[in-house]
Parts: sequence; C-alpha cells; structure tokens
Amino acid sequence: MTSPANARAVNADGPFYRRWVTRFAALDDGNILRVAFFALLAGTAAVLFVDYRELTAIEDTALPMPARPILPPAQTGPDSGPMPNVTTAPELLQQPLDIALGSAGELSLTGTIDPGAAERFASEIAARGEYVRTVVLDSPGGSVRDALAIGDLIHDTGLDTQVLAGALCASSCPLIFAAGKERLASPDAAIGVHQIYAGALSGTPQDNARMAGMAISDAQSITARILTSLTRSGVDPALWLHALETPPEQLYYFSGDEMVSLKLVTQIVQK
Repeated sequence: MTSPANARAVNADGPFYRRWVTRFAALDDGNILRVAFFALLAGTAAVLFVDYRELTAIEDTALPMPARPILPPAQTGPDSGPMPNVTTAPELLQQPLDIALGSAGELSLTGTIDPGAAERFASEIAARGEYVRTVVLDSPGGSVRDALAIGDLIHDTGLDTQVLAGALCASSCPLIFAAGKERLASPDAAIGVHQIYAGALSGTPQDNARMAGMAISDAQSITARILTSLTRSGVDPALWLHALETPPEQLYYFSGDEMVSLKLVTQIVQK
C-alpha cells in the first residue's frame, strides 16, 4: 500500500533536493567535470581573496612606525650619577619635531626627530635664519639621517646649540647638539646616547623592511658619518663608544664632568 508520503517521495513534486539530484544525474560526465571545475575555481578564488585580505591586514600591523623610546632606563656608567630629571611632558616629546623661533634669537626644536624634520629645519633657516643665534634642543631623538642633516646645517651656519635644565636630548639628538659652534648645557640637562637601530635610520615601515638585510652595513656607514661629524666639531669621538655599548632600549646619560672631558659641551651653564 502506497501512503501519501511515499507517493510524494517518488513524485517530481517531492522535496526540492530530489529535483536537483535528478537533474545532476541527468548530466553527462563532461558536464559534471565542467561543473566541478568551475566550482573548484570559484572556491579557490574565494580562498585567495580571504587570504589576501588577511595578509594585507597583517602587513599593515606587522610594520608599524618604529617605536622610539622616550625615556628608557639609564645605563649607569663609571662616572655617571643618577638619571637626570626630565621635566618636559612626554606628550610633547612624542610629537613630530616642532620648530619655533622665540626671542633672543633662540630657535627651539621640541619633539621627536621625524623623517622630513631636516627639510623643515632647512626651510626655517632659509626663511628666518638671520634672526637665529642658538638652537635650543628638547628631543628624545629619532631619525639619525635627519639629525645628521640638521647638524650639518647648524655647523655650516655657525649656530650655537643648547640644552636647558629639565630638557632631554637623547638618542640622535646629541648629534645635533654636538654640531653647535658653542655648545651650552645645564648640569641638570638629560643628554644620552644608545645604539643605532633600524627604525631610527629611516622613516617608513617599507624602508625599515628593506633595510633588514643590510642593517649591519648601513649601521657601519652611519657610524662613520657620526664619527666624522663629531671630529669636525671638535668633540672627542670616544663619546660614541658609549652609544655602541648601550642597547637601544636603554640610554647612557652623560654627567657634567663627562660632557666636559669629551668636549661635548664648550660651557656648562646654570640655566
């Protein structure tokens, strides 16, 4: 006896999947292979699209702008005292380098030496250099190449440099300070160095990735430029030994006596 349910099961009006199975069974082998091929192709395209989106997201997050320490722990040297007290707000130090002309011919450089800072500095000197006498520094460092370029211009124009009490001049910033004709620093200024690292050599994540394979060669080349710059200004190049010996996550802060003995400063001033 055939029940109504059984009759529907063998009927074309039965469940929807039965009609699709019947149609698929009617296809010859060639059509089946073509259907399978295009289904596989569509699936592969979908997987590649998802992988591409994931890889793009990973690339965006895996190559961030290089982190530049604002105040890493001090590495105490043989003649070093306690870590200097930096009074500048960290928020100001983290901002891209701000260049501002103040009174008495003082041009203040405050913040991180970002890629392009040297061009902005050169533009400021070209526009108002006749009023500038002293470059006042308060920076955690940043791009070494920009710091060297700023230092070159300071040396060529015969400007003085200064770091005030409570101000910071660290990482690549001392390369700018060392370029001054007269180099004035407070005994309470925080002036420190550490090793060059890839993120400080350039600016963009793409450049940093490309530099990974030639980091040693590039670091040696930059070190040669640094020693040449220090020697040109009359600073004892032995100063940079402290940088070579100090890991990037730390800073070697110079004491007042060290700054004098290494000829990093021409005068210690109470200011």
